[in-house]
Amino acid sequence: MSVDNKSRERLIECAKKEFLEKGFAKASLRNICAQAGLTTGAVYFLFKDKNGLLEAVVSAPLGELMQLMRSHIAEEEHSDIAAYSHVAGDHDYFADEMVKLLYSHYDEMMILLEKSQGSQFENLPDKVIEMLDNGYMRAAQLYADAMPGKRINRYMLHWFSHIQVDAFIHLLTHERDMQKALEKIKPVLDMLVKSWVEYIREDDK
Repeated sequence: MSVDNKSRERLIECAKKEFLEKGFAKASLRNICAQAGLTTGAVYFLFKDKNGLLEAVVSAPLGELMQLMRSHIAEEEHSDIAAYSHVAGDHDYFADEMVKLLYSHYDEMMILLEKSQGSQFENLPDKVIEMLDNGYMRAAQLYADAMPGKRINRYMLHWFSHIQVDAFIHLLTHERDMQKALEKIKPVLDMLVKSWVEYIREDDK
């Protein structure tokens, strides 16, 4: 079977609409292909199965998201964290980058968050939390090592990773306007960073 790039892109666009409307589990390959003017054989030829088709829909935005997260974590790890003193707004750049990325791929992000049950992506938030948790643990250890008599509060560290991810998920699912989203998330991020610094370490007992 030979399928040109235009047909491939048409399949991906029709699949995105189907996943948004019905979710991964209830999405019909037959309906997607009918909307694209192709046979179901095109899906199996190009993407192997429905999971592969979903991956084609979300892979580029998801790749951008994971790269931004890795860059953010690496920056936190390599900063002079022992000398860090939180100032309101000092993480606005990260809020700007994250919100712009999420909202420029709003449909794909909503598929990942709310429509991916039954697919390989259904536990994505947990995977992002794990990535943050591991990165923040390394940063927190550097912070604690520079503070004699202090140790990492492991529970609080993990909790902050959850809350940061949940904050952006709540933003996406409750605010459609990107500019308003930026205004709302910045004070939230300020509070989280301030709390992270204040509570991430405790007296060694």
